Amino acid sequence: MRFGGPAVKKSSNPEEWVANMKEMGYTACFFPLDYDEPLAKVDAYVNAAREADILIAEVGVWNNPLTSDLNQKKENLQQIKDHLAFADYVGAACCVNIAGSKGTEWDGPHKDNFSKACFEEIVADIQEIVDAVKPTKTYYTLETMPWIYPYDADSYLSLIKAVDRECFAVHLDVINMITSPYRYYHNAEFTQECFDKLGPYIKSCHAKDVIMTNKMLSHIDETNPGLGEYDFTKLIECIRKLDNIPMLMEHMRDPQEIMDAAAYLKKLF
Repeated sequence: MRFGGPAVKKSSNPEEWVANMKEMGYTACFFPLDYDEPLAKVDAYVNAAREADILIAEVGVWNNPLTSDLNQKKENLQQIKDHLAFADYVGAACCVNIAGSKGTEWDGPHKDNFSKACFEEIVADIQEIVDAVKPTKTYYTLETMPWIYPYDADSYLSLIKAVDRECFAVHLDVINMITSPYRYYHNAEFTQECFDKLGPYIKSCHAKDVIMTNKMLSHIDETNPGLGEYDFTKLIECIRKLDNIPMLMEHMRDPQEIMDAAAYLKKLF
């Protein structure tokens, strides 16, 4: 198992960056450079990570392939292809995006997100992306989400079967799928189900926590690791049964919050 998360300190070169990662006890990382950086600079960071035994876990894209603006869709698909090629170049465990959304928000809910036509569009998008790039060292993955495919283990398996490409795999964010009080109170069982069904395909995992209030009807929020009710012991147990899979904290900017969350998780290793 590998562990990583946001940087606490700023860095201006590969040596400082690696020192910051090691100070936090990270053995995995979000790659800190974008795909359009000079290759010499990229190579310096890749080599620094390799020498420090820090796994490059993810290259993120974060755009909307499902936009109804066809010109924007074409641009977004090309951007995904560029990032996937970049992830392959740096040897990242995966390149990750979401499937997108039919709504006005690029990552938001919409009734058409669950339609058969949307599922088929997602499949076609993924096939176009991976067939164009043909990665050999990385995988294209979709982060699990609450209101778009893939929203649970079975819908992810349906996508994997429909896409039918070895370089399409799984990015698992269990917290994004804690969408009901039942799952909230049975999150360990749900985590186990995800790993039982998706384990062979998982390339990276996010580590976040979840908390529910008594506000009607149901109100469930993401929070920092250690501040909610998620069973990280179960997540870590499941990840350890796989081969060198990274677990990355995300969505924190405050240095003290990052350090507190990392300290909490490391006690469970």
